[in-house]
Amino acid sequence: MALERAEAGAGKTARLPRLRRRVLRRQPATVLLAPLYRIYTARLRRHVRHAPLPDHVAVILDGNRRWASLAGLSEPGAGHRRGADKIDELLSWCAYLGIGEVTVWALSNENLARSQIELFALHEIVADKLAGLEERARRQAPPMRIRVFGRLEALPERLSETIERVEAETAGHEGLTLNVALGYSGRDELVDATRALIRSLAAQGVRAEEMVAHVSPETLASHLYTAEHSDPDLIIRTSGEMRLSGFLPWQSTHSEFYFTDVYWPAFRELDFLRAVRTFQQRERRFGR
Repeated sequence: MALERAEAGAGKTARLPRLRRRVLRRQPATVLLAPLYRIYTARLRRHVRHAPLPDHVAVILDGNRRWASLAGLSEPGAGHRRGADKIDELLSWCAYLGIGEVTVWALSNENLARSQIELFALHEIVADKLAGLEERARRQAPPMRIRVFGRLEALPERLSETIERVEAETAGHEGLTLNVALGYSGRDELVDATRALIRSLAAQGVRAEEMVAHVSPETLASHLYTAEHSDPDLIIRTSGEMRLSGFLPWQSTHSEFYFTDVYWPAFRELDFLRAVRTFQQRERRFGR
């Protein structure tokens, strides 16, 4: 592709006039390539729209702290704040393509072990972002639905109250669905689903020795956090890590994966379209 060749040769300005070469050497490659990025993004956007699209895209929002470090930002939560802003762009890209469901992993259970200073900033950023998304949900046509899942009881009061309000206010909306995983761990979800299934069977009067006959993929899936939603067709992870780290282990059985080195705050529409194009180029067999 022309852009890939341009990216590889961004610093090759030998044939340009001497004064222009001196000016260009002071410019970052992203500035030099901006016109090409715009052209290539528009072209790829048109191409992607005319091929089968994923109905449900999930994203592991990784690399916020590393992006902030490279940017020279030392304020706790600076990278997370920029990453939270990027969610609005992701939703716009998905809405334009007609993708109906988006899931983002914003906070894992492991994140709760970070320093109290960073964790306080992170909780405040998430609460503010959810409030902003609630406003966006009302303005978007058709209105967006927001759902949050995970072990929410471990979250601070302000964040829990914001989650409850946002879910209630958007529950009847029929537009794009945004799922936000907070305090989420895939192992915890499977444990909680098993416990919920056992409680349900006990409430129905099923005896302990008979419960095993009622355990199946269907009955367990009906008690997952995501029981009312589809499984993701495409899962994207940013920052160069090539693992799921416990994200949606049950739901990702037949998902396609896309890993990119780009840190989440720097993730562009071009990167997103490349992920969708890769999905479109694969033959999905669903284990068959």
